[in-house]
Amino acid sequence: MPDMGGEVLATRVAFLELKDERRLVQEGYELLDEKRVLLATEILRQLRHYLALQAERLRHEQEARAALLAAVDAYGFDDLTVEPKRSLENALVRSSAQTFLGLRLVEAALDDAAPAANPESLQPLPEARACAKAFRSLLCDHVAIAACVGNLQRLAREYTRTERRARALENVVLPEVDLSLRFIEEQLDAVDQEEAVRVRNAAGARG
Repeated sequence: MPDMGGEVLATRVAFLELKDERRLVQEGYELLDEKRVLLATEILRQLRHYLALQAERLRHEQEARAALLAAVDAYGFDDLTVEPKRSLENALVRSSAQTFLGLRLVEAALDDAAPAANPESLQPLPEARACAKAFRSLLCDHVAIAACVGNLQRLAREYTRTERRARALENVVLPEVDLSLRFIEEQLDAVDQEEAVRVRNAAGARG
C-alpha cells in the first residue's frame, strides 16, 4: 500500500492496484467483524451457562451447610472430625471438547458413580453419609465451573485479539488506503485537465 508519508505514484495502474487492495482489506475487516460477533455470542452463551452452574453451586452449598450442621448435631464436632474420609480414588474427571473458531471449548464433570468403599467397621451413620454426599455434589459443581471459566478465558483472549485487529483495519489501514486513493484520483484528474488544456491549445494553434 502506498505510504502517504512517502512518494505515491499517481498512475492509473497504481490506482487500480490500490482499489484491489482496499477491497481485500475490506473483506478482511468484514470477516473479523463477523468473527467478533460470533465470539461475543458464544461468550454470552458461556456466561449464561456459568451463571446457571453458579446457581446450582449455591444451592448445593446451602445443602452441604445444612447437612454439616445436622451431622454435628448428631455426632458432635469432635467425633465428626474423626469419621473416615470418603476416598476419591475411583472418581474420574470426564470431559468433552468441541472446536469453535479454532478454540477448544471443554465441558467437564466429575464421575463419582463408584466411590471407594469404606472399611466395614467404619461405616458412617446416616447424617455423616448425607454430609459426605452433599460435599461431593459441591465438588462436582466446581469441576464443571472450572471448565466453563477456562472457556470464558480463552474466548475473551480471542475476542480481544480479534477486536484489536478489526479496529486496526477499520481505524488505521482503511483510512490510509482511502487517503491514498483520493490523492491519486486528484492527481489523475489534474493530469487529465492539463492534457485537455494542452490539446485545446494545440488545436487553436493549428487553426
